[in-house]
Amino acid sequence: MKLSHFNFDLPPHLVAEYPAENRDESKLMVIDRAKGTIEHKLFKDLIDYFDDQDVMILNNTKVFPARLYGNKEKTGARIEVFLLRELNEEQRLWDVLVDPARKIRIGNKLYFGDDDSLVAEVIDNTTSRGRTLRFLYDGSYTEFRKKLRDLGETPLPKYIHRDVEAEDEERYQTIYAKHEGAVAAPTAGLHFSKHLLKRLEIKGVNFAELTLHVGLGTFNPVEVEDLSKHKMDSEELIIDERAVSIVNKAKAEKRRICAVGTTVMRGLESSVSSQHTLNEFEGWTNKFIFPPYDFSIANCMVTNFHLPKSTLLMMISAFMGHDLMKRAYKEAVDNEYRFYSYGDAMLII
Repeated sequence: MKLSHFNFDLPPHLVAEYPAENRDESKLMVIDRAKGTIEHKLFKDLIDYFDDQDVMILNNTKVFPARLYGNKEKTGARIEVFLLRELNEEQRLWDVLVDPARKIRIGNKLYFGDDDSLVAEVIDNTTSRGRTLRFLYDGSYTEFRKKLRDLGETPLPKYIHRDVEAEDEERYQTIYAKHEGAVAAPTAGLHFSKHLLKRLEIKGVNFAELTLHVGLGTFNPVEVEDLSKHKMDSEELIIDERAVSIVNKAKAEKRRICAVGTTVMRGLESSVSSQHTLNEFEGWTNKFIFPPYDFSIANCMVTNFHLPKSTLLMMISAFMGHDLMKRAYKEAVDNEYRFYSYGDAMLII
């Protein structure tokens, strides 16, 4: 498969700028891989496709307010700083992206907050846009992290051409988010409401959780025609004993095992035993899934509608078959489904 196989025409107005009014009332396209059928439903109809003892696996990562705005010393130029990952807690070192990058060099200081109460010094240039910052702050580590949260804003994707609004703080977060560390939401999970989760639980569906802290690498464009030469950024992944036990029991009993989102699918496939069961995991993964690929754990998945040429679309193609994926995406465009983070959903069974 080549990069060009994953291009399609996406009318700009189909890229969702706002979430649906209610989480579980987005559109849901249901694709049956065995029958080759496509149905059009609402997300809350998801419950009709699951039975007692089936399993859903959720990514419980929590998005932190990763986008800060500061001012450069002397010139006062406004600089956007996007926190990517913490490198050293004690020294308060962070990998960040800066924009505009051309204005920022090693040794520059940046000031944040109306009272300039947080200062950062640029200590390394890693890539064209990337930098390493050392934050200078007198308080404790807990106070420092609170200061970052207070000054930061919800890191909506750049394609959303509007200011962050109050509702984004809640809506760009799953209702089961627990462990802070993501700079982008695991968006398939945004469709679950408390009411829908409770209904699934009453029906007997079991839930397992893993933690994959989504980084911006998930959305990096693929710039090579030969997909085998694309390198994914590493993301932190934790799969605990409880999740392993729930998933492997369901697998032995041939239940439906549903990965809620591409991050969950990538996490599961990063920790497969030689017997094709799930292992515990704590570390980093840069797994890139593209066709052809044999999936070992999940036999069903929930996902949003992805952008042309994205690594996420390539995973979907590998899971549902390329021709069926192209047919489904054509139908999504024809039926005005909403794409990307705040968009509609797809259930692949």
